[in-house]
Formats: sequence, C-alpha cells, structure tokens
Amino acid sequence: MKKGLLFIGIIMAVFAANSQALLYRAAIDGRVDSVRSAIDLPQQFTGQGVIIGITDWGFDYTHPVFYDTLMQNYRVLRAWDQFKTSGPAPAGYDYGTEYVGREALLAAQCDTSNVYDYAYHGTHCAGIAGGGGAGTIYRGVAVEAEYLFVSVSLTDQEVIDAWRWMYDVAQQEGKRLVISMSWGLYYLDNMDGTGPLAEEMQRLNDLGVVFVTSGGNNGDVNCHIMHTFTQQDTLRTQFTFPSSSIGSSITMMGTPGYPFAFSIFAMDNSYNIVAETPFHSTIDDGEYDNWLIINGDSVHYYFVAESANAYNNRPEVQLDVAKHNGYRFGLAVASEGGEFHAWNMALIETKYGNWGGTFAKPSAHPDWADVDALYGVSTPGNIDCAITVAAHSSRYTAPSGNLVGGAIANFSSSGPSFGQVMKPDISAPGKNIVSSLSSYTTTYSGTSQTSVQFNGRTYKFVSLSGTSMACPFVAGVAALVLQVNPYLSAAQVKEILLETAYNDQFTEQSGEIRFGHGKVNAYQAVLKALTTVGVDHYVSPKESNYSVYPNPAVDQCFVTANTESESSLCQLFDLSGRMVLQTMLTPGVNTLNLAGFTPGYYLVKITDDKTVVTKKLAVGR
Repeated sequence: MKKGLLFIGIIMAVFAANSQALLYRAAIDGRVDSVRSAIDLPQQFTGQGVIIGITDWGFDYTHPVFYDTLMQNYRVLRAWDQFKTSGPAPAGYDYGTEYVGREALLAAQCDTSNVYDYAYHGTHCAGIAGGGGAGTIYRGVAVEAEYLFVSVSLTDQEVIDAWRWMYDVAQQEGKRLVISMSWGLYYLDNMDGTGPLAEEMQRLNDLGVVFVTSGGNNGDVNCHIMHTFTQQDTLRTQFTFPSSSIGSSITMMGTPGYPFAFSIFAMDNSYNIVAETPFHSTIDDGEYDNWLIINGDSVHYYFVAESANAYNNRPEVQLDVAKHNGYRFGLAVASEGGEFHAWNMALIETKYGNWGGTFAKPSAHPDWADVDALYGVSTPGNIDCAITVAAHSSRYTAPSGNLVGGAIANFSSSGPSFGQVMKPDISAPGKNIVSSLSSYTTTYSGTSQTSVQFNGRTYKFVSLSGTSMACPFVAGVAALVLQVNPYLSAAQVKEILLETAYNDQFTEQSGEIRFGHGKVNAYQAVLKALTTVGVDHYVSPKESNYSVYPNPAVDQCFVTANTESESSLCQLFDLSGRMVLQTMLTPGVNTLNLAGFTPGYYLVKITDDKTVVTKKLAVGR
C-alpha cells in the first residue's frame, strides 16, 4: 500500500529495574542449557558455521560479547550502516557505509547517530542471539555463530536491500543465514501480510533464508477495532493519541469489493460532537491534506486512500491526525458490507511508531464499536513464512524453592492473523532479559546489572523486556538447528521449531493467539534436526572433500574422504528420517554395504571436526 512518504518507525523496549528472568534463566526456560550440556547429543552445538543477520540500530562493534567465549575470535563479518553517508556503500548499492572485517569494524567503533541518536537496541538483541558473554553468565544462544549487522532505515526498499545484502554475503561465505528482526510497523506492507516485503521475504525464504521476527508489544493496548457491515451503517469509536507522539496514525483496511468512507470528529467533555469532517471515500484514490475546523480552532489531518490495493485488492486508508489536547476525538466509518479493521498507532516526528493508542467505547455511547487488542502483529511478523515470536517470562526456581514465572508477557501482541496462518508462531523468554549494552549509547538511562573492562573501555549488561528480546532468542535456536543440519530448508527449520515447542498450564490458559504453537524448546529442536532429512540445496565449502559413487548404487557404494580429519562419522537416513546405517570413515576410500536396503532415496550425512556434508544417494536393484 502506498502511504505517502515512508519514514522511520521506532521500536520500544521496556527498561526492567527488577531483573528476575535473566538471560541464563531464559536459557533454562528455552532448553538451551541441555544443548550446551550435550545431553544424549553427539556433540555440543553452538551455531558454528551459521550466520545471524541483525537488522536494527545501535550497534557497538567493539563490544566483547562479539568475540567467542574465550575472547579470542571476533565474529562480526560485516556491517552496513544505511544512515552513514561517508561511504563506501556495499557493491551494487548507492547509499550507506559498509565495513568489512575486524579491522574496519573496530576502527568504526559503532554505527552512526540517526533518528534514534546513538542507540543500543541492536547490541542488546545481538547479544541474546549469540553473544559470547565476555566472561559473564549472560551468554547468548548460539555463541559461535557469526554476525552481519545492518543499521536499517525502515522503508520498503531499504529493508529489502538489507535482506539481499545479507543473503549475498552468506552465499559468498558458503554458510546458512538466519535474519533476526526485532521491529515491526503497521504502515509497511499490508496488515494481512501481503505486499512487496512479503514477496521478497518468501523469495529469499525459498532460497534458504530463515526469517525470525518479533511479534510486537501491543498486547495490553486496545488499539484495534473490527466491525462487520451487514448493511449501509456507520460505526463510531473514540480514539486517544498514543503517549510520546505528535498524533495518531490510523491504519484502516476493508474487504475487497466493499469501499468505505470515513470521517473524524471532535467532542466536548460530555461526548457531544462539536465538529466533524466530511466523509472521505476510498473510491477517491490519492493523497489528501485537510483541516478539521472546531469553533475557529483547527486540527490537521492527512490521508492516503486506495480503492483496491495492488497486492490484496482491499480498500485501505492511512490516516494521520495531529494531536490536540482541547477536545476528545472520534472516527466514523460507513460501508455497505464486508469486514473492516482499524489500528491506532503513534504518529511521531519521524512519521510512524509501532506502539498503540486506544480506541474506546464511551459509556455515553454504548452502541459504538467494540474495541480490543487483537490482530496486533504487524509487518514483518504478519508475513506467512516468518517465524513470529511472542514473549513470556522465564520459568525458574526461586530461592524459596517455588517455581515462578512462565506466563505470557502482558505486552506481547496478540493474534489471530488473517487467513489460515497462526500468528504469533511461537513464544520465547522476553521479560527482564539481561544482555549487552552499546558503550556508545546516548539514549539509555537505566542501571546496569554488571559490567566488564575490555581494551580500556567499560561495557555494561542491562535488563530489557519486549518481544524484541524474545525474537533473537529464537533466531539463536534456529542457528543451532542449522548447525546440526545445514541442508534443512527454511520451511523445515520453522516446522521443526513449531513441532517441538512445548506447552504447559500457561499456554493452555492464554491460548494460541498469545503463545502460538507453544514455548521454544532448543533441545527437542536439535534432536529433531538430527534425524530430519534436509531438502535444501546448500553447497558446503567442504563438499568436494567427500564423494559418493556409484550413484545410483545397488549392493554397495564407496565414499572417498579427501580430508585431514583422521575420522569422520557417516550416517545414512531414509526419507522418513530413520537412521539405517552408521559407520566411521577414514581418509581414502571407504565401502558402505547396502545389501538388503529397500530401493529408494537415502541421505548420506558425513560429520567431521569442521563441517557437515549431506549427499543424496539412490539405491536400486
């Protein structure tokens, strides 16, 4: 949907003064601790060989959590600051500044000041996904994954550019890619999960990119209304201006074939209407600048109307109303039929925010529209192929011996989604999560949980809450799954995470529209990945070290290992994921006995100390 000039939205994270669900407790809640302990696993899995891309802002490239746990190997490969104008831009792009390699990144120190000043959000999220801990207990999930950072300017094209750049770099590195996005906006794409971002995400998802995104922080705000028009009637609702805003940004979406018209009105303290605009119809496509005149006073409003959006054929409106404290304000909508939705979000200096204001049904008008906090997941979380993450508090044993925590975070945005796809998809710890803070930030004013000294500089760890914190946790788990089996398609990674999610009394109480399929379970996800036949076309840089011939084979085949490893583990799986053969390979030619095997296709998985190679083998008779 074209909605005028697209500016930057803002993500909100909540400062947490009382840290009761720290990152190490989140690891227990999400079963990452069992993966670290390698319980009934062939080895520890740490995300090695996988790249996690973070689209955010507020990156401190020098933070010690971006080294490995021994503080030796620096793991940030590249960064693209889309705001910085000094250049050089990445190859193929004409804006921003790219930093390649450790020396350039450490010299740059951090991303530039932008509409968020020198922020901190990206460093905190990246630390959750894979931070090495810098000698503290606040280690991330995939502590040996590598990073790509994009300080992203949130317009359609610049988000798409960030994704494509990350994909191209991952291809050059010959490694799988997980993209973590702890942001969401109601004006990008369409609220039913269609649009240019959805198309590009699906294209890259089909190429193997795993997308993980936050579900949003509007679960405790009645920022949504839904109304079904059964005849020519008019709904009315009151709307309030969101906090820390210069007005309201109201997104409206109707049903294909049913145009609607809207008006805004002002009320006195007794809810009597004192001024009202004409009704503006979606039939009149275009952008409009207007004023509501109230007894000589004026309120500015601007809107973009579409009679039929190019991606979903729905009538849509993006309405911006400037804040005015002298009156109460309302929205009226008329249509001849169809289902209608509206969301009330913050209008800010840089255009749009992602936190909601309320719709309300005044007691003086009981016939006005009902209001709720439903359908709260915005772009990109509403896109089908994304893994959309809700937030809950970590479940742990308190000093008293009692189990505490585990409930959905009240702020975690609620589903459902449009169509047949459940949103959110899964939940992860997102309350009071301690992680790394940018040492260059000018916007954080809270207290730190601990700090470390590194290269003559102080680096802090702080507690934040939000689905922003839950998202990178799941991104880290996805990296563990891809280390186990880099031949899984992105769709298989999502399926594994959702199928292995666990449920308890809290998920049963709050249901799917808050938790999705349940709480992320890293351990069960890793176990399932070990026995799942990957179908993705992924070429390992070590692929040429092993060959399988003949292929197809009959009673035997030969595996040649041209490798420095003294031995490699070779496993055969049938297409149901059942292991049918396991043996050790030595350098040179090894024979596999296939006598008695049922004709069909099998997966040969070879694991050495540096890589995992998977090849398909046909067995005939």
